Amino acid sequence: MERSRTTTKAKIPAARKSQTARIDVQVAARYRTKVKPAFLRRAAQATLVQQRVQAGVELTIVITGNAQLRSLNRTFRDVDAPTDVLSFATDERLRPDAVYLGDVIISYPQAREQAKVGGHAVQAELQLLVVHGVLHLLGHDHYTEAEKNVMWKAQAAVLKKLGTALLTEPQVGQSQRKR
Repeated sequence: MERSRTTTKAKIPAARKSQTARIDVQVAARYRTKVKPAFLRRAAQATLVQQRVQAGVELTIVITGNAQLRSLNRTFRDVDAPTDVLSFATDERLRPDAVYLGDVIISYPQAREQAKVGGHAVQAELQLLVVHGVLHLLGHDHYTEAEKNVMWKAQAAVLKKLGTALLTEPQVGQSQRKR
C-alpha cells in the first residue's frame, strides 16, 4: 500500500496564557485500573507547549485493545494487524474559538509489550505514544530520514521535559497518522 505523503499543519489559533487545550481521555473499561489519564493529558499538553500550541485546540486520546487497533489499521491502512498507535488528524472547528486536532488511539497491550521489551514502565510507554500521536496530529511524519529526525528530536524534548524514563531509544515503529 502506498502511503500518502501529504503533510499539512492544522490552522491553530495563537496561544493565550489564560486557556489550556481541552484533552479528552477515554480508557476502555478493562484498562481503567492500569492507566492514569492525568499522565496522558500531561504528555499531550507538554507536546502542545513544546510545539508552541497551548490554547484553542481540542483532541481525544483513546486507550483500547488490540482488536480495535487491528480493525482501524485494516480499514484505514490495509494492514491486518494490531499496531501501537494511530492518529486521525483533522482541523475541524467545533466552536469559533477552538480547532479539533483529532484522535490518538493507543493499544494498551501493544504499549505493555513495548514497555517490557524496552525495560521501562507501561506509563512511560503510554506517554511516548501520546507524544508521538499528538506530533502526528500537528503535521509531523517520519516517512523520510529528515522527517524522522525532526519528529524524534521533538519527541525526545517532550519526554525529557516530562521526566519520562525510557531505558532504550523509543521504537514507535508501526504508528501512522491517517488523514
